[in-house]
Amino acid sequence: MKEIQQLIEISQFYGRDSRFVIAGGGNTSYKNAEKIWVKASGSSLATITEDGFAVLDRAKLNLMSDKMYSANAAEREEQVKNDLADATITKGKRPSVETSMHNVIDFAFVVHMHPTLVNGLMCANNAQADLQKLFGAKALYIEYTDPGYVLFKKVEDAIKAFRAEDGAEPAVVWLQNHGIFVAANDIEEVKYLYTKILSTLESALPPSGGATLSRTPTIFSEPRATCSCTEQILPGIRMILSKEGLKTLKVRKNALVKHFYDTEEAQAKIAKPFTPDAIVYCKSNYIFLNDEEPEAVLAEAAKQIPAFTAKFGYQPKVILIKGIGLVAVGDNAAQCDIILDVFEDAMKIAFFSESFGGPHPMTQAQIDFIDNWEVENYRRSVAAGGAAGRAENKTIIVTGAAQGFGEGIARCLLQQGANIVVADMNETVGRATVERFNGMAKSNRAIFVKTNVSEIPSIENLVHETICNFGAIDTFISNAGVLRAGGLEDMTPEDFEFVTKINYNAYFYCTKVVSKVMKLQTKYAPKYYADIIQVNSKSGLRGSKANFAYAGGKFGGIGLTQSFALELAPFRIKVNSICPGNFYEGPLWSDPVNGLFVQYLNAGKVPGAKTIEDVKEFYLAQVPMKKGCSPEDVTKGALYLMEQCGETGQALPITGGQVMLN
Repeated sequence: MKEIQQLIEISQFYGRDSRFVIAGGGNTSYKNAEKIWVKASGSSLATITEDGFAVLDRAKLNLMSDKMYSANAAEREEQVKNDLADATITKGKRPSVETSMHNVIDFAFVVHMHPTLVNGLMCANNAQADLQKLFGAKALYIEYTDPGYVLFKKVEDAIKAFRAEDGAEPAVVWLQNHGIFVAANDIEEVKYLYTKILSTLESALPPSGGATLSRTPTIFSEPRATCSCTEQILPGIRMILSKEGLKTLKVRKNALVKHFYDTEEAQAKIAKPFTPDAIVYCKSNYIFLNDEEPEAVLAEAAKQIPAFTAKFGYQPKVILIKGIGLVAVGDNAAQCDIILDVFEDAMKIAFFSESFGGPHPMTQAQIDFIDNWEVENYRRSVAAGGAAGRAENKTIIVTGAAQGFGEGIARCLLQQGANIVVADMNETVGRATVERFNGMAKSNRAIFVKTNVSEIPSIENLVHETICNFGAIDTFISNAGVLRAGGLEDMTPEDFEFVTKINYNAYFYCTKVVSKVMKLQTKYAPKYYADIIQVNSKSGLRGSKANFAYAGGKFGGIGLTQSFALELAPFRIKVNSICPGNFYEGPLWSDPVNGLFVQYLNAGKVPGAKTIEDVKEFYLAQVPMKKGCSPEDVTKGALYLMEQCGETGQALPITGGQVMLN
């Protein structure tokens, strides 16, 4: 059906544009005489297909206009929800609560959005007066009314009055503290109207005139570098918030965020929500921390967060920290992204509203209705998502994870619900790996950080980026390693130093940097344990002929593990090694140019071997289980070490019985 394809087209057109839609909000519809297709709750306009729309019987919808519902708000909304469900032809899909408003507007296509610029006007003190100055005295303005049936009736009555007075159908309906409905009989006309509306509003904003911020919407959202002191603060706050389960934190900093964290006067302008969406995703109360020294910020957070929770009955979703930025507190990483987008949008609304008489937030009564409304609680539950698994909501760094063994370990941990940081030198492959990871993630996320584990500044940057994106480091897996095979006659000092620097020295560098953050985390959570896990090798348990550079570094690594474990045990940081057998399918072994099969063949390490297959058979014959070690095998070992709190300083062999502990 051509019209449905046009509905999908315009839905995706606006759904992918953050000027119009935040957190999958807004809704669209198409109707003919008998039916209406309207976005179903839980669908995202950016990716919506025909399956994302609920189809309703308009004859049944029309009956709702004259029906008498209960005077009790909760009962009324339940009755309305049931009537909407009864009118729904596509059972199992919950139509938007605003379906009746779509139905009463007498145009084929209706596109309801919450554009930031529009709400800069609709959430301002002079909303109605300035609206009529800009768009004419007949602009249809609806004062804020609780969403649901009451708002529908108010809009319906206003449209009927407009028709009676003007003899025409209003193509635009403006809703105070809510957004805008734009309607037409073809989608190009809808686009034309929206373009005209935004350009008119932009022209009403004064130029920057030398001010700190430009009024142009895109300029003040450009990212700014986050402070290096972030990792001295966020891990502690994350643990204060994680008494009942691990939280994820994410920080955002730009000129707009700085404008609001700079002064308490500016903070007061964003202290209450402007729209229902803000309440759904960010709740209605926020914490502002104005100390600038890390110790003072943490001390204040340790007082404010429990007091906030006791007062409001929930933990803060938004914390604004002077000098650090806007911090989202989520049950998972996906939720953090939504919170940041929604609250930054509120900041923009507050800023734009200064051009129209200043900010006009929702009243407490209006906030309370949204907070307790079943419809918004349903949306909140849909948005919450969830990633179930043995590593749920843990943040785990895996070095050398762009490919091979590290990629496999990281992928398995991602599937167990962890947020994954891929730390690797290979930027091209690493970014492709992360893109693939995020395609399979649930509400967890993966990021790539280019990292040279042999340089402390690079590791410090890795830690900083991890904290800014996830708020903590629960487990650090030191997996990056190199191998240069060769006997005493063949091994050069340069190759020996290279192997040792990556396999031995780098483990020390990483532990030195990461343990600082982990100490801060355990300080603020007395029952919490952090983990450092070195991916060692069976060659760390038994010597390896013509491979002494690798084996020596791995033997030394176990010595470091035991020593680090003794030093860090008082801080509840466990340090262990895993000693895998050979991962024959990975590039370390199977690369046709530099793989170990090739190196060992050329080095004569396997007596009588003439081909790569001869080398492979030689090694498989030494394994009682007759199999190589896989990333899945190693991940099970890592999960075991993470889950228990009675093992530290251990070297766990996963070799198929090839090497056994004495």
